[in-house]
Amino acid sequence: MNLDFTAIIPSIPYILKGIGVTLQIAIGASIIGFIIGILLALCKIGKVNVLRWFADFYTSIFRGTPLVLQLMIIYYAVPQLLDIQIDPVPTAIIAFGLNSGAYISEIIRGGINAVDKGQMEAAQALGIPYAKMMKDIIIPQAVKNILPSLVNEFITLNKETAVVTVISALDIMRRAYIVGGSTYRYLEPLLFAGVIYYIMTLVLTFLGKRIEKGMRKSD
Repeated sequence: MNLDFTAIIPSIPYILKGIGVTLQIAIGASIIGFIIGILLALCKIGKVNVLRWFADFYTSIFRGTPLVLQLMIIYYAVPQLLDIQIDPVPTAIIAFGLNSGAYISEIIRGGINAVDKGQMEAAQALGIPYAKMMKDIIIPQAVKNILPSLVNEFITLNKETAVVTVISALDIMRRAYIVGGSTYRYLEPLLFAGVIYYIMTLVLTFLGKRIEKGMRKSD
């Protein structure tokens, strides 16, 4: 087997710097996606038809088109429509956040529906305002129920950020590709990038289980 990792050893610190960019995109997108997901979920379970239709339409658009297409449209649309240049990393955070919001909204909607309806009826009987009831009673319980799904969404998001290489964001994948071009050996840096993603997934999975365990203890 013609594998020689010695050629990429000097470039390993350069590739590892991509971890920060990857996490920056994944964390930023997760925060945006979570906020959008809650708003969309509330629209979907609400009684206002216009908001429900909008939430369903939003979800269908972002679930029905390729993520890489959404990323490239946002990256090229902003300079063309607003005449401003936006860097690849903020573009990726926005694109991934908008996309993730569509998926998280379905997760949160399922979590809210899984909460005992008697609690909502009791809160309404006590005269607790709808917004306060959702914020203090229903959504905290829903988030606890769907925590494993949210962790999986974050892990998936962390891996999917590899497509930001198409807009030249210097994440792990892009840096591995650049090293491959400079050494004329693409397989070794790409394999090394794969190992990094795999280790990151293991670490995030471990942390997710620790958080779930901690929350179960608090019940």
